[in-house]
Amino acid sequence: MAFITTVPESQADGLVQELYKTAQENMGYVPNYLKTFSLRPEVYEAWAKLLSAFRSHMRLRRYELVTFATALELECTYCLLAHAKVLRKNFFTAEQLIGITTNFRSAGLSDEEVALMAFAQKITRRASDVSDADVEKLRGFGLKDEEILDVVLTCTARNFFSKTLDALHARPDETYLELEPELIQALTLGRPFP
Repeated sequence: MAFITTVPESQADGLVQELYKTAQENMGYVPNYLKTFSLRPEVYEAWAKLLSAFRSHMRLRRYELVTFATALELECTYCLLAHAKVLRKNFFTAEQLIGITTNFRSAGLSDEEVALMAFAQKITRRASDVSDADVEKLRGFGLKDEEILDVVLTCTARNFFSKTLDALHARPDETYLELEPELIQALTLGRPFP
């Protein structure tokens, strides 16, 4: 459980109740990440609005790979599991995802995808190391400045979210046990799961 007290579903009211109800309707359960924000639901709501403002301009695969690369650099088990589940469902086998986790540079991704993931990790590791050459490399793949901004925003928003979950010990949801055991093992880089 989280290091802080969270609002139980049975005691939720107001905005927390609305957020829980929406999650229950859309996902079939109330995820632990949402419970972590239950003491400040307006922060979660603002983050979700921020995310949708740039995510809507990105292809799912690009968004998920940038998010995954960021979570990988942060070693956030919760976010790795969550985004691996999306990548697993839509794009990759378990073996391919293990390869991406181990070394995305040699996992059969396109040169553009490798560059995007490396860029996201560089931002996460030390944003002040990002150079004009890094941005020019992305332009070389045909990315427009708006798309580069979307990538940066995806990465920096993930830093906020992942670090919040890890700092407060939000436990990954049981739904991630549906992933293959060997994939779960590869993705458990930070806090343990299960």
